[in-house]
Amino acid sequence: MRQRLSREEFRRWAAGQKRRYERLGGEPVAMSPERIEHARIKSRIWAALDRAIKENNLPCEALPDGIAIEVDADTDYEPDAVVNCGPPAPGDAVAATNPVVIVEVLSPSTEHIDLADKLADYFRVPSVQHYLIVRALRREVIHHRRSGEEIISRVVNVGQIQLDPPGITLDLADIYPRQA
Repeated sequence: MRQRLSREEFRRWAAGQKRRYERLGGEPVAMSPERIEHARIKSRIWAALDRAIKENNLPCEALPDGIAIEVDADTDYEPDAVVNCGPPAPGDAVAATNPVVIVEVLSPSTEHIDLADKLADYFRVPSVQHYLIVRALRREVIHHRRSGEEIISRVVNVGQIQLDPPGITLDLADIYPRQA
């Protein structure tokens, strides 16, 4: 489909589709079907974020995939997990109101977008402090974090990732459990 849609037009159109879509430059972009390992990893990440938020009694909420990040008037992405902070979003909202942590699990078909376009775009959202790019096929998380005007990146394959703000720790052992 090569049609430029406003955010509201896109949401009405997407509601009637069998597949999921993101919107880039006003145009719908189909999201690839997920592999089982991708789904496993993203569910573990969401659970670990949710648990850490509750344990630290933070005014945040871990949200699974399907929640939009509104980058600009023409771009809406749906990451694999989001930590949204501040007052809870209304129950009928489809977008995170104050995303602080964004997580994308890499897929072969979208890896180039997650590593480049989304990296630049997510940090255009002022509230975003952390962007985690998670590899499904090997134990590796690329952690990009905002530090003033800079984005600092590091590759983590063991141990923990400090996400401050909002003040939580993500342990790689929770994402990548040892295989029996």
